[in-house]
Amino acid sequence: MNVLDSFRLDGKIAIVTGGYGHLGRAFVEALHEAHAKVYVAARSRDRFLEVFKGIKGIEFVYLNILDTNSIKEAFSSVHKENVKIDILVNNAVSLDFGSAFMDDETWNKGVDGVLNSVFRCIREVVPFMESGASIINIASMYGMVSPDFEIYKGFEQFMSPPHYGAAKSGVIQMTRYYAVKLAKKGIRVNCISPGPFPSKFVQKFDGFIEKLKSKVPLGRIGDPEELKGALVFLASDASSFVAGHNLVVDGGWTIW
Repeated sequence: MNVLDSFRLDGKIAIVTGGYGHLGRAFVEALHEAHAKVYVAARSRDRFLEVFKGIKGIEFVYLNILDTNSIKEAFSSVHKENVKIDILVNNAVSLDFGSAFMDDETWNKGVDGVLNSVFRCIREVVPFMESGASIINIASMYGMVSPDFEIYKGFEQFMSPPHYGAAKSGVIQMTRYYAVKLAKKGIRVNCISPGPFPSKFVQKFDGFIEKLKSKVPLGRIGDPEELKGALVFLASDASSFVAGHNLVVDGGWTIW
């Protein structure tokens, strides 16, 4: 196969949870540009329409990552229409931000919405997948390293909370576990750990952005477009011998 053709996803069916958010939109666009049919699995059809209305090959399916029945129904509805699911991107999260010593309820809700939700989605999608399918979990640099607390001085509202990082670390380990468990079925499981990709809102705070840039060897923050190549690589035959890998896209943040 020509190396460029190995990145194409013609005829593939892909699902991206939380696909209309800051990073999710780039993931959906990447799969669509590689010629997959993409379902944005999320809770708000209105938000979906704001982002993707009128784009052929991108559709909406209702899915609540906190509700097993909702996940089952979403995957089942896609499967009935298209026979099988080829690609699942576990991107959505649900959590309330809290302090370093948050209460039990806030902690547990965050772990459920960041880690347990990925487990639920993996468990429920496998029956609808065949050999050659790919599961891609979206982790984080903060699943690998602690936040640099100096960067957040004066910008505490943007601090990555401890339950987020702990849960994302769990996502990386869960990726390894299921990569081995599902290998005999021919289903590859990998993950991507994005680095500093602050939202448009956060980018309005120039002082904070300058602090982020100072931590990145490449000297700048990331653009969601720069995640597209990593995603298509892991979703396609270009990575057919890659399993259990955590692909870090962070401008070098975690190497020093």
